[in-house]
Amino acid sequence: MVKRTGPTNPILKKLIQELRMLSYKEKAPLWKRIANDLEKSARQRRNVNIYKIDRHIGEKETALIPGKVLSEGELTKKVTVAAYQFSAQAKAKINKAGKAITLQELMKTNPKGKNVRIIG
Repeated sequence: MVKRTGPTNPILKKLIQELRMLSYKEKAPLWKRIANDLEKSARQRRNVNIYKIDRHIGEKETALIPGKVLSEGELTKKVTVAAYQFSAQAKAKINKAGKAITLQELMKTNPKGKNVRIIG
């Protein structure tokens, strides 16, 4: 049996640790769930296209993707999208209609995780 090691990227490891600490500090289980999702292998992480974000997100909500955002589709709502990674085309499309931010930025601006919807 192969031992599960988790991610080897030091930046991702630090992000997971920060998510767990914020979850404990703010008593917000959202961040612990995101940390668990990011600990999965790269093949199991979520890849979400823009059209799915547009379909499932409300006007006042923030979309949170614990994986990569891809560029298929168009964003018609003015929303904030936070993700671990963005493709270059997806980031450009999102910034036309809304705002694309990193997980660290979302953690600073919304530590309680209010009005956040996990997509993917």
